[in-house]
Amino acid sequence: MPMIELLFIPGSLRQASSSRATVRALIKRVEDSATCVTADPGLLPHYNADILDDPAVKAFIDQVAHANGLVFVTPEYNYSVPGVLKNAIDWASRPAMKSVFKDKHCFVMSVSGGALGGVRAQGHLKYSLNGMLAKVFGCPEIVVPMANDKVENGFLTDERILTFAEEQLRAFMTALSESVPDIR
Repeated sequence: MPMIELLFIPGSLRQASSSRATVRALIKRVEDSATCVTADPGLLPHYNADILDDPAVKAFIDQVAHANGLVFVTPEYNYSVPGVLKNAIDWASRPAMKSVFKDKHCFVMSVSGGALGGVRAQGHLKYSLNGMLAKVFGCPEIVVPMANDKVENGFLTDERILTFAEEQLRAFMTALSESVPDIR
């Protein structure tokens, strides 16, 4: 039986960002149970409906379509999701109500340099995903406050948060395996 394929979508361009460090730490914890791929939303041009054949857009949409589940780790910029993440979502959300996001299982968590851990961005991201008919996994919100102080050697190091996030991510993976035929 094939393994679950998870597409991790970090909401930051910076390689040393706390969102990418969180993605790397989560992958390290679940790579024994899932095929893990990381998208690079920075490769996409600014959304423009006049652009019909961009190879980076096609590659990203194909990644979203192929994955059994999407794992978003978004930072919070000005109380919302970063433009680069919103841009990626806008590209993959076409055609409206019939895009690759329709019925796609999504797991959402957030990071922030502040005390709230990106909870506002997380709410905005879930709202957008729901509007595209994606299936957002219901679990307690996973936030990483003061995230920049918890990164060492390219990985998030907060063991308490990582343990909690892994528990929720594994519950998401279990739900995926029960809802998608022929994966474990």
